[in-house]
Amino acid sequence: MVEEEKALEQVQGRVKWFDPAKGFGFITTGEGGSDILLHANVLRNFGQGSVADGAGIVVTVQQTARGVQAVEVISITPPEGAGLALTANGGETPNEEILALPIEPARVKWFDKAKGFGFANVFGRAEDVFVHIEVLRQSGFSDLQAGEAVGLRIIEGKRGRMAAQVLSWEAALRGSA
Repeated sequence: MVEEEKALEQVQGRVKWFDPAKGFGFITTGEGGSDILLHANVLRNFGQGSVADGAGIVVTVQQTARGVQAVEVISITPPEGAGLALTANGGETPNEEILALPIEPARVKWFDKAKGFGFANVFGRAEDVFVHIEVLRQSGFSDLQAGEAVGLRIIEGKRGRMAAQVLSWEAALRGSA
């Protein structure tokens, strides 16, 4: 057991790509070396079913006979350049305003990556919340699954409530930004 603990190492990198349908993806580090395997189960243990390409990620890794694999996700940050959230009228809202909004617990009603949008239901409210794929990407996700629990920061758009930020349920519970 002590040897196993010595084999674990925490590294910081970027998601090269992740495919929820295949159930895995890869992480690259600035230090070069081989890519790090990120399995869907490791990502699910963190509370997310997907992660955006280019997202920053801190993981605990372990060398295996098949190469370096992530065994735990510590944190995920949105891809570089994802500093502003879109609004319903096509404008942008500064991060400070978004981060000041309360995190509302919600469940994904449906999300269609090909269409670029979907809807979620906030607990205790009847109306749907619109979720745009660009907001999803800027939040560090690449896709959502029906029934997935998430935390949403919501703004009022021309056609109703819309997500300005999406958080994994576990991150929402921790109060992460």
